[in-house]
Amino acid sequence: MVIFKGTEDISHYLTTQRRLGYNVGFVPTMGALHDGHISLIINAIKICDTVVCSIFVNPTQFNNPEDFQKYPSTLEADIKLLTQAGTDVLFLPDVAEIYPEGTSSLPHYQLDNLEMILEGRSRPGHFQGVCQVMHRLLETVGPCRLFMGLKDYQQCMVVDWLIKDKSLPVQLETLPTFREKSGLAMSSRNMRLDNEQLVLASSIYECLVDLKERLAPGSLISLKNSGVAFLASKGFEVDYVEIADAETLEIENEWNGRKPLVFLIAAFLGNVRLIDNLVMNRGSEGT
Repeated sequence: MVIFKGTEDISHYLTTQRRLGYNVGFVPTMGALHDGHISLIINAIKICDTVVCSIFVNPTQFNNPEDFQKYPSTLEADIKLLTQAGTDVLFLPDVAEIYPEGTSSLPHYQLDNLEMILEGRSRPGHFQGVCQVMHRLLETVGPCRLFMGLKDYQQCMVVDWLIKDKSLPVQLETLPTFREKSGLAMSSRNMRLDNEQLVLASSIYECLVDLKERLAPGSLISLKNSGVAFLASKGFEVDYVEIADAETLEIENEWNGRKPLVFLIAAFLGNVRLIDNLVMNRGSEGT
C-alpha cells in the first residue's frame, strides 16, 4: 500500500494510474476503522483496479468542538487493516492540505431542505462541512466510483446531490449498514461506549425493527412517539425518531401503504450521539 500525505503527490500518482487504463475506486473515512469500512474496501476491490482510502477527520463538519476533539484515532491499527484488505493507496492529508486557504471563507452549498431536517437540523453546518471536504477529496482523487455505507443515510443523499450539482464524473455506490451480532450499527463512535453502553446501544436497532414490523397505512405519529418512549425508557436522550420518504427524505406523518420509507433514529447514550436507520420497500434495505 502506497501512502500519500500531499494532494499534489496523490493527484499526480492517480493521474498516471488512469492514463495506464486503471479505473479508481474511492472510500473516504475519518479513521477508527471497523469491519463496515473494510467491507467498502473489499467491494471496491471487486470492481476497481486501484482502490484509494482516505483518513481525514474533517473539522468543518463538527458543530460541536468537543466532539471533534474526542473523535477516536487508531491510525496504526487502521493502516494494518487497510494493508490486510488489499488497499492500494492511503491518503492521509492534514487540514492545511485539504483547506490550504483556511476554513474561514469556504464555499456555501445550496442544499435547501436537505440540510434543514434530521441531521441538518440537529447539527447546523454539518452538511456544509461534508460538501466542503467531499468536493475537495473527489477533485483530488478523481475516482470513477465512490463507496459509502448507508448507515449515514442523509449524508449519502447529500453527497449524491453534490455529485450531480457539480457534475462530478463519479458514480456513488451505497452499501448496506454493517452490524454487530446484536444489531448495533458499526460506527467509529462505538469506541467511546463502555461495555454496558454497548449492550444497551443495540436497543436502537431493536426499536427500528419494531417500528418496521408495526407499520401500517394511516397516521404515523403514534408509531414515532412509541419509538421515542421506548428509547427514553432505556436511558437514551432521544434527538429524533422519524419516518421519511426513502427517495426524498421528506418527513412522513401519513403513509399510503405504497411509498418507500426509511426509519431514522438519532439518540444520545451518555455523551455519545448514535444514529441508525432501516430502509424498507427499496431494492436493498439498510440493514
